[in-house]
Amino acid sequence: MAKRHPSFVCQECGAVYNRWKGKCEACGGWNTIVEETGSASPMSGPVATRPSRAKGRIFPLEGLSGETKEAPRTPSGIAELDRVTGGGFVHGSIILLGGDPGIGKSTLLMQASAALANRGERVAYISGEEAVAQVRLRAERLGLGQAPVELASETNVEDIIATLSQGRPPALAIIDSIQTMWTETVESAPGTVTQVRGSAQALIRFAKTTGTAVILVGHVTKDGQIAGPRVVEHMVDAVVSFEGDTGHHFRILRAVKNRFGPTDEIGVFEMSDQGLREVPNPSELFLAGRDLATPGTAVFAGMEGTRPLLVEIQALVAPSSLGTPRRAVVGWDQSRLSMVLAVLEAHGGLKLGMHDVYLNVAGGLRITEPAADLAAAAALVSSLSGNPLPPDTVYFGELGLSGAIRPVAQEQSRLKEAAKLGFSSAVSPAPRVDKNKPEKLPLATSSIGHITDLVAGIAARRRKVS
Repeated sequence: MAKRHPSFVCQECGAVYNRWKGKCEACGGWNTIVEETGSASPMSGPVATRPSRAKGRIFPLEGLSGETKEAPRTPSGIAELDRVTGGGFVHGSIILLGGDPGIGKSTLLMQASAALANRGERVAYISGEEAVAQVRLRAERLGLGQAPVELASETNVEDIIATLSQGRPPALAIIDSIQTMWTETVESAPGTVTQVRGSAQALIRFAKTTGTAVILVGHVTKDGQIAGPRVVEHMVDAVVSFEGDTGHHFRILRAVKNRFGPTDEIGVFEMSDQGLREVPNPSELFLAGRDLATPGTAVFAGMEGTRPLLVEIQALVAPSSLGTPRRAVVGWDQSRLSMVLAVLEAHGGLKLGMHDVYLNVAGGLRITEPAADLAAAAALVSSLSGNPLPPDTVYFGELGLSGAIRPVAQEQSRLKEAAKLGFSSAVSPAPRVDKNKPEKLPLATSSIGHITDLVAGIAARRRKVS
């Protein structure tokens, strides 16, 4: 028998040490190393080098060609959730769902559980944080108290697996949350890296052997990352993030990892007194209440996966009384804003060195694609000049360091969405033209090739207005 020693495990990355340290050498975190008993010492070589008593089993190897069957899925009954997962829950898959406290994770899962159970599927909701009575109160508040969902308040993984294995395997099992689970095979406190990893491994084995789709709810750290070892994110089949701002009534469900579907799709929900409501056309939600006559606002025609999305970008450029002007951005990349400002100064002829710059994506949505460069630049120029942009125009295009406007993908989808919402023109880079398949643009497009064209166009519009 290998001698067991106390080990010291980083609660952020899972690195193991033989003595306590103030700083983890693997991830750089401070005061994240905690002593855990029952783990093999990292210096115990005989455990790792112990020879196997049995010979390995020879298994057949197959080629890439051959018949491939699509993984069977169970639709959740919530269209936005099915969009993110790729069409429903794959049998035997493990989904890790993370999000800020109070964002609506339990509400979403309760609605999905009730929708599946009402269709005759067996659904189990295991809560390690709330009592059964608390879960029932939430279901009654959502009007789902009559759904035949099986509830339990339990944290022992072995007991959970033994209970779920009785009778017909559940179509869906929800574990809320994985940080509260513990397994008897590990001698550590619940919530530690070792317990989270061991509990996740046991639940993954149960899902793969029974075909039950399992959703693990994960806590998040102060910087928005799912708490626990990152190895759990590699073990599961999908990692889904539930995003939102408590100051706004909508929520974004985004797939960070998905082995059975796309990773760039989003689902949009609106929080109401009856729970989460699906938003089939989020562009109308993000553009609601915008001021058409205010300088510094531009409508960006973006893409989230296969879904076109129109959102308003707001900019404010004001004289600064500080030696170092402020640069604040919400919903966009800070370094991306710095690059756009540098290009406007170097190639657009604007003087922004003595101005505070604030940029905001209205509605709290976070934009990551580079196609928003042109819309952000238009909003900044409009705010600096005091001239409102045309209210019926959308902007999209990537800005290069030379000042050139580079084309972006899926131009037709962006223009069609803008035309559907009543926009009549678009400012964008010159579209890629396929001579074999010429396409008619759904609205008038002003093609620009350089940032100077954008600045000159806004200045010319100002002269016409005056």
